[in-house]
Amino acid sequence: MELFEQTIHQLRELLDRGEISAVELTENILARMDAVEGRITAHITETRDEALAQAARADKIIAAGDASALTGIPLAIKDVLCTRGVRTTCGSKILEPFVPPYDATVISRIKAEGAVLLGKVSMDEFAMGYSNETCPYCVPRNPWNTAHICGGSSGGSAAAVAAGEAVASLGSDTGGSVRQPASHCGVVGLKPTYGRVSRFGLLAFASSLDQVGPLTRDVRDSALMLNVIAGYDPRDSTSIRQVVPDYTLALRDGLQGLKLGIPSEYFASGLAPEVEEAVNNGIKLLTEAGAEAVEVSLPHTEYGVAAYYIIAPAEASSNLARYDGVKYGYRDMDAESLAEMYMNSRSQGFGPEVKRRILIGTYALSSGYYDAYYKKASQVRTLIMDDYRQAFEKCDLLVSPVTPAPAWELGARMDDPLSMYLSDVLTICTNLAGLPGISVPCGFSSAGLPIGFQIQAPHFQEERLFRAAYNLEQRAGIVERRPEIA
Repeated sequence: MELFEQTIHQLRELLDRGEISAVELTENILARMDAVEGRITAHITETRDEALAQAARADKIIAAGDASALTGIPLAIKDVLCTRGVRTTCGSKILEPFVPPYDATVISRIKAEGAVLLGKVSMDEFAMGYSNETCPYCVPRNPWNTAHICGGSSGGSAAAVAAGEAVASLGSDTGGSVRQPASHCGVVGLKPTYGRVSRFGLLAFASSLDQVGPLTRDVRDSALMLNVIAGYDPRDSTSIRQVVPDYTLALRDGLQGLKLGIPSEYFASGLAPEVEEAVNNGIKLLTEAGAEAVEVSLPHTEYGVAAYYIIAPAEASSNLARYDGVKYGYRDMDAESLAEMYMNSRSQGFGPEVKRRILIGTYALSSGYYDAYYKKASQVRTLIMDDYRQAFEKCDLLVSPVTPAPAWELGARMDDPLSMYLSDVLTICTNLAGLPGISVPCGFSSAGLPIGFQIQAPHFQEERLFRAAYNLEQRAGIVERRPEIA
């Protein structure tokens, strides 16, 4: 197996034994980028010189015997996280010239570990999208079939890991934006509990829903990444003071004593037969590992999409009001008045999907409509949270598909935003309730496209997620499969 195909923990052993250096590893990944980036187009900004300098420093740390899990490991960063001195666009023209003067907390934490940052990868504009086709800089392609989408909004993060252009990556999940591209690209994607990982330095889409999470090649790598990025941050008012365990200790064989809840609403009409078959096989593997499967109900799931697409655009409308051409980012220099400058900067800087959601959100928050839309959606959100509470009284984990179907062809749904929104149906309720969720590869379609298996847990029970995910991964036997890129 090539270096660029290996996991964090495999490379950690090679680095610590001195069989390879961090510089050699980074050069190997950069060579892989040279070979496949023209096909995958995952990167908005590459930081090659900085990466090699970081790798040289990592080699000194390793030589001194002070290496930790991520020392010398090349990572890709979703362009939604602020990186000091490196352009951060959030996949939007309105932030094309923006270079942050500070690092996001998660970036500070992985830098403190001695990680190597390869650059910033593509995303749907302001994380608003399912297919990663709204990015004006580059549209990443699925490494398993480059004619297909890689998922969104963290599509560049998933594609980079699957293609060997990074060992692991960071993304963000507002309605499934880590789990969905992970499912489509055949990698592991984790959305932690809301408040488990700091959002400081994460450019906000919907503040009550956004959460940073890792995309990795296997479950152990996901646990290693969460060990580093989790923890309380006083700079984030939504950060929770909660002990961070060593998540790798949850990676043990056997699921005796665990009950798996199977929500009937997640296996309704519209689910592709290939997805249902792969997920049912995953459930079978988990029961063979000792778990017990029980049927549960989440009756308000059918209202989740409607509630989400009121709450998320409303929060986006408020968060994106700051991009006005005054303080930073794009400004129309030809405007003849302040009002015209505001209007032109925003209309020229934002893309169609962002404008659509700003309009929806502004309308929902406007005088006379707040109670009819935002208030009612918030009440539905409470009902969804109560559904989960009752379900977890009967089981320890919930298992389901991640997406209704495998990745579709690029461009196939760009003119049908409603069908895009409905693709979120199996992931958005996790965000509305603030729960942790993970996507683990469980099979492939007849066309050779990956299918993901979703596991959800109660708040701050990521250890349960990892335990079940690890057992599924070990029994599915597909963790070492890699795409062949021409």
